Amino acid sequence: MTPVSLPPVTLVLGDEELLVTRALSGAAESARAIEPDADVREYEAGSVNPGELAEMLSPSLFGGRRVILLRGGQDARKDLVATLLAYVKNPDPDVHLVVAHAGGAKGKAFADGLRTAGATVIPAAKLKGDRERIAFVRDEFKRAGGRATDDAAAALVAAVGNDLRELASACAQLIADTDGRIGADTVARYYKGRAEVSGFTVADAAMVGDVPGALEALRWALHVGVDPVPIADALADGVRTVARVSSAGRGSAYQLASTLGMPAWKIERAQRQGRGWTPEGLVDAMQAAAECNAAVKGGADDRGYALERAVFAVAAARTGGGTR
Repeated sequence: MTPVSLPPVTLVLGDEELLVTRALSGAAESARAIEPDADVREYEAGSVNPGELAEMLSPSLFGGRRVILLRGGQDARKDLVATLLAYVKNPDPDVHLVVAHAGGAKGKAFADGLRTAGATVIPAAKLKGDRERIAFVRDEFKRAGGRATDDAAAALVAAVGNDLRELASACAQLIADTDGRIGADTVARYYKGRAEVSGFTVADAAMVGDVPGALEALRWALHVGVDPVPIADALADGVRTVARVSSAGRGSAYQLASTLGMPAWKIERAQRQGRGWTPEGLVDAMQAAAECNAAVKGGADDRGYALERAVFAVAAARTGGGTR
């Protein structure tokens, strides 16, 4: 969605969280590209006050571009649906209304009404089958400035699994660790063995203090031949992301996305993982991840042991940071 094409009303239709979040974030970013001080508000359709939303939709005496992100459109009550369907017949050119709707039978009349009124529709349904996921992976590499063969995309889907967030993270990590030209041999070096075992599995468990889960994932990944380097990278990325998001302060993922330069879904995950962390603990965890990275990439005699130590150190930092 480019600034010149940002429509007054957009319907994001589907329940694939990553695609929904990207569409909402993209609308906010596009508006701010036109007008840096654009007022972006996010609401939940099931709980928002119709009067408050009507006020945001009404013409402003002071002007200025406004973006209204409405999640869970299928949960909107009748009075809110009536307000919005009346509004979209003659929308304010300075207001961009973006409604996310799961696309099922619930609230179907609302989605149909928006579509009939001329809303721009962005598909966000869950991907069906490997063919669509492989196409998604190819597009992810392209978005990041890289390029992947069909065989490479298929190999990554087989190795990482069906979760689009994990696939997107894997694509970004491969781009960061290579020259951006990804073949099946590249994926094979980084991801081997059972599907859905990756460095991200280890990092996610370590960041929430689940030592048994992190160690189980780590040992299995090493057993089936996953390269230690991307595991160390994922652990470092997990700590770094939580630290950046935590230091950014309070705010919705959409508000922080443009400031931090990362997708809103990644911010949301970091906000969840950041609960229980202190600034001192994050400093300790970053030091542990850096030491692990140096050991793994510097040819330590036992890279698996270096990774296990890092898992324990990160978990310890979460519960008793500042003791190193």
